[in-house]
Amino acid sequence: MDKKELRAHIKALKKQHTKEQLLEQSEQIMAKLECHPDFVKADRVMLYSALPDEVQTQAFLEKWHLKKQIILPTVVGNDIVPVEYGKDTGFAVGDFNILEPQNEPYTGDFDLIIVPGVAFDRQGNRIGRGRGYYDRFLCQHLNVKRIGICFDFQLVDTVPTEPLDITMDEVISL
Repeated sequence: MDKKELRAHIKALKKQHTKEQLLEQSEQIMAKLECHPDFVKADRVMLYSALPDEVQTQAFLEKWHLKKQIILPTVVGNDIVPVEYGKDTGFAVGDFNILEPQNEPYTGDFDLIIVPGVAFDRQGNRIGRGRGYYDRFLCQHLNVKRIGICFDFQLVDTVPTEPLDITMDEVISL
């Protein structure tokens, strides 16, 4: 399958699951992440605010933002701009109807970057929604551990890749 076909295939598979099933899977995936050695030792973690069809992160963010420095992506133009998430951080709906934190850009380092995607394979290849935001961001942070998280049906045998695609070091699913 090419990227367009794979995106359509995953979208059809998502429709076969109820919101409750996806939320239950999200909780299980986030529990696996919580126990992962790289998360346990990380002090500064970049996560994401989930779209309705992605692995849900809100409860995880609320649980961990006082224990670790959590950074979330915002979209400015064609780029991801990281922003720290704190207890008083307000959110606004950004591009693509994603809730984005309203704070000053974060310019520090990361210990771990958690990445959503439309599909992943076991070699760490990933396809997103097709705009390249994460690939452009991740190529600036190649020395940081990258973990993709996805529902079980998003983990496929092979993801078509292009030269500028950035692979994950690991993928967590069920």
